[in-house]
Amino acid sequence: MDSKNSIEVKGLGKRVADAGGTLSILEGIDFTVAAGSAVAITGSSGSGKSTLLGLLAGLDVPSMGSVHLAGQDLFALDEDGRARLRANHVGFVFQSFQLLPNLTALENVMLPLELAGQSAREAAQAMLERGGRGARLHHYPRTLSGGEQQRVSLARAFVVQPDLLFADEPTGSLDAATGVTVIDLMRGG
Repeated sequence: MDSKNSIEVKGLGKRVADAGGTLSILEGIDFTVAAGSAVAITGSSGSGKSTLLGLLAGLDVPSMGSVHLAGQDLFALDEDGRARLRANHVGFVFQSFQLLPNLTALENVMLPLELAGQSAREAAQAMLERGGRGARLHHYPRTLSGGEQQRVSLARAFVVQPDLLFADEPTGSLDAATGVTVIDLMRGG
Protein backbone atom coordinates (compact mmCIF):
# COMPACT_ATOMS: atom_id res chain seq x y z
CA MET A 1 0.00 0.00 0.00
CA ASP A 2 1.59 3.27 -1.04
CA SER A 3 -1.07 5.94 -0.60
CA LYS A 4 0.14 8.74 1.63
CA ASN A 5 -3.28 8.79 3.29
CA SER A 6 -3.40 5.14 4.28
CA ILE A 7 -2.36 2.91 7.14
CA GLU A 8 -1.23 -0.69 6.86
CA VAL A 9 -0.59 -2.71 10.02
CA LYS A 10 0.95 -6.19 10.06
CA GLY A 11 1.53 -8.41 13.08
CA LEU A 12 1.56 -5.45 15.46
CA GLY A 13 2.07 -6.19 19.12
CA LYS A 14 3.11 -4.52 22.34
CA ARG A 15 4.43 -6.24 25.45
CA VAL A 16 5.58 -4.65 28.69
CA ALA A 17 7.28 -5.97 31.80
CA ASP A 18 5.20 -6.07 34.96
CA ALA A 19 5.52 -7.60 38.42
CA GLY A 20 4.38 -11.01 37.14
CA GLY A 21 6.66 -11.12 34.09
CA THR A 22 5.56 -9.94 30.67
CA LEU A 23 2.14 -8.50 29.92
CA SER A 24 0.88 -8.66 26.34
CA ILE A 25 -1.17 -5.51 25.69
CA LEU A 26 -1.67 -6.06 21.95
CA GLU A 27 -0.81 -9.05 19.81
CA GLY A 28 -1.12 -9.97 16.13
CA ILE A 29 -2.97 -6.85 14.98
CA ASP A 30 -3.47 -6.74 11.20
CA PHE A 31 -5.55 -4.22 9.26
CA THR A 32 -5.52 -1.69 6.44
CA VAL A 33 -7.28 1.66 6.32
CA ALA A 34 -7.75 3.10 2.85
CA ALA A 35 -7.43 6.78 2.02
CA GLY A 36 -10.59 8.71 2.81
CA SER A 37 -11.83 6.17 5.34
CA ALA A 38 -12.88 6.75 8.92
CA VAL A 39 -12.34 4.02 11.48
CA ALA A 40 -13.41 3.82 15.11
CA ILE A 41 -11.49 1.59 17.50
CA THR A 42 -13.79 0.42 20.25
CA GLY A 43 -13.31 -1.69 23.34
CA SER A 44 -13.54 -1.74 27.08
CA SER A 45 -11.38 0.39 29.34
CA GLY A 46 -7.83 -0.95 29.50
CA SER A 47 -8.16 -3.00 26.31
CA GLY A 48 -5.29 -1.25 24.50
CA LYS A 49 -7.06 1.35 22.36
CA SER A 50 -4.82 4.25 23.41
CA THR A 51 -1.75 2.01 23.15
CA LEU A 52 -2.74 1.13 19.58
CA LEU A 53 -3.16 4.80 18.66
CA GLY A 54 0.28 5.57 20.12
CA LEU A 55 1.82 2.79 18.03
CA LEU A 56 0.00 3.85 14.85
CA ALA A 57 1.31 7.38 15.27
CA GLY A 58 4.85 6.32 16.11
CA LEU A 59 4.67 7.81 19.59
CA ASP A 60 5.52 4.40 21.03
CA VAL A 61 7.58 1.54 19.60
CA PRO A 62 5.99 -1.90 19.11
CA SER A 63 7.43 -5.12 20.44
CA MET A 64 6.65 -6.75 17.09
CA GLY A 65 5.12 -6.01 13.72
CA SER A 66 5.06 -3.06 11.37
CA VAL A 67 3.06 0.07 10.62
CA HIS A 68 3.14 1.74 7.21
CA LEU A 69 1.90 5.30 7.54
CA ALA A 70 1.76 7.84 4.75
CA GLY A 71 3.53 5.35 2.50
CA GLN A 72 6.48 4.82 4.86
CA ASP A 73 7.53 2.05 7.21
CA LEU A 74 7.16 3.99 10.44
CA PHE A 75 9.64 1.99 12.48
CA ALA A 76 12.31 1.92 9.78
CA LEU A 77 12.60 5.65 10.56
CA ASP A 78 14.55 7.01 13.52
CA GLU A 79 12.74 9.19 16.08
CA ASP A 80 13.55 12.37 14.13
CA GLY A 81 12.16 10.80 10.96
CA ARG A 82 8.98 9.74 12.75
CA ALA A 83 8.64 13.27 14.18
CA ARG A 84 8.96 14.77 10.68
CA LEU A 85 6.38 12.33 9.34
CA ARG A 86 3.97 13.26 12.13
CA ALA A 87 4.56 17.01 11.63
CA ASN A 88 3.87 16.75 7.91
CA HIS A 89 0.96 14.29 7.84
CA VAL A 90 -0.67 13.67 11.22
CA GLY A 91 -3.00 15.53 13.57
CA PHE A 92 -3.65 14.35 17.13
CA VAL A 93 -6.44 14.75 19.62
CA PHE A 94 -5.31 13.28 22.91
CA GLN A 95 -7.60 12.00 25.63
CA SER A 96 -5.87 14.33 28.10
CA PHE A 97 -5.74 17.37 25.74
CA GLN A 98 -1.92 17.86 26.00
CA LEU A 99 -2.16 21.65 25.89
CA LEU A 100 0.96 23.55 26.90
CA PRO A 101 0.02 25.38 30.13
CA ASN A 102 2.20 28.45 29.51
CA LEU A 103 0.70 29.13 26.08
CA THR A 104 -2.69 30.73 25.41
CA ALA A 105 -5.38 28.91 23.45
CA LEU A 106 -4.27 30.79 20.32
CA GLU A 107 -0.59 30.00 20.88
CA ASN A 108 -1.35 26.30 21.45
CA VAL A 109 -3.17 26.16 18.11
CA MET A 110 -0.43 28.15 16.34
CA LEU A 111 2.32 25.79 17.51
CA PRO A 112 2.00 22.97 14.93
CA LEU A 113 1.82 25.53 12.11
CA GLU A 114 4.97 27.26 13.35
CA LEU A 115 6.76 23.91 13.65
CA ALA A 116 5.84 23.20 10.03
CA GLY A 117 7.13 26.65 8.97
CA GLN A 118 3.69 27.92 8.02
CA SER A 119 1.94 31.23 8.64
CA ALA A 120 0.17 30.66 11.92
CA ARG A 121 -1.83 33.43 13.59
CA GLU A 122 -4.68 33.91 11.09
CA ALA A 123 -5.21 30.19 10.46
CA ALA A 124 -5.14 29.40 14.18
CA GLN A 125 -7.57 32.20 14.99
CA ALA A 126 -9.96 31.11 12.23
CA MET A 127 -9.89 27.50 13.45
CA LEU A 128 -10.60 28.54 17.05
CA GLU A 129 -13.47 30.75 15.89
CA ARG A 130 -14.87 27.86 13.84
CA GLY A 131 -14.80 25.74 17.00
CA GLY A 132 -16.58 28.44 19.01
CA ARG A 133 -13.52 29.56 20.98
CA GLY A 134 -12.94 32.95 19.34
CA ALA A 135 -13.72 34.88 22.53
CA ARG A 136 -11.19 32.85 24.55
CA LEU A 137 -8.15 33.17 22.26
CA HIS A 138 -5.90 34.71 24.89
CA HIS A 139 -6.90 32.50 27.82
CA TYR A 140 -4.52 29.92 29.28
CA PRO A 141 -5.56 26.26 29.58
CA ARG A 142 -5.95 26.46 33.37
CA THR A 143 -8.72 29.07 32.89
CA LEU A 144 -10.65 26.95 30.37
CA SER A 145 -13.22 24.27 31.19
CA GLY A 146 -12.56 20.67 30.16
CA GLY A 147 -14.82 21.07 27.14
CA GLU A 148 -13.09 24.29 26.11
CA GLN A 149 -9.68 22.64 26.43
CA GLN A 150 -10.92 19.77 24.26
CA ARG A 151 -12.07 22.23 21.57
CA VAL A 152 -8.66 23.94 21.63
CA SER A 153 -7.02 20.52 21.29
CA LEU A 154 -9.28 19.76 18.33
CA ALA A 155 -8.49 23.12 16.71
CA ARG A 156 -4.77 22.39 17.11
CA ALA A 157 -5.22 19.02 15.39
CA PHE A 158 -7.31 20.37 12.52
CA VAL A 159 -5.37 23.59 11.84
CA VAL A 160 -2.58 21.79 9.96
CA GLN A 161 -5.12 20.05 7.71
CA PRO A 162 -3.53 16.66 8.35
CA ASP A 163 -3.65 13.74 5.95
CA LEU A 164 -4.36 11.51 8.94
CA LEU A 165 -6.09 12.32 12.20
CA PHE A 166 -5.71 10.22 15.34
CA ALA A 167 -8.29 11.07 17.98
CA ASP A 168 -8.47 9.42 21.39
CA GLU A 169 -12.01 10.01 22.72
CA PRO A 170 -12.41 13.33 20.87
CA THR A 171 -15.92 14.01 22.18
CA GLY A 172 -15.39 12.70 25.71
CA SER A 173 -15.41 16.13 27.42
CA LEU A 174 -18.02 17.77 25.22
CA ASP A 175 -21.75 18.34 25.47
CA ALA A 176 -23.94 16.53 22.93
CA ALA A 177 -24.35 19.50 20.54
CA THR A 178 -20.62 20.27 20.46
CA GLY A 179 -19.90 16.56 20.05
CA VAL A 180 -22.01 16.52 16.88
CA THR A 181 -20.07 19.56 15.59
CA VAL A 182 -16.76 17.81 16.28
CA ILE A 183 -17.84 14.64 14.49
CA ASP A 184 -18.92 16.80 11.52
CA LEU A 185 -15.48 18.50 11.50
CA MET A 186 -13.78 15.12 11.59
CA ARG A 187 -15.83 14.02 8.57
CA GLY A 188 -14.56 17.06 6.68
CA GLY A 189 -17.63 19.22 7.20
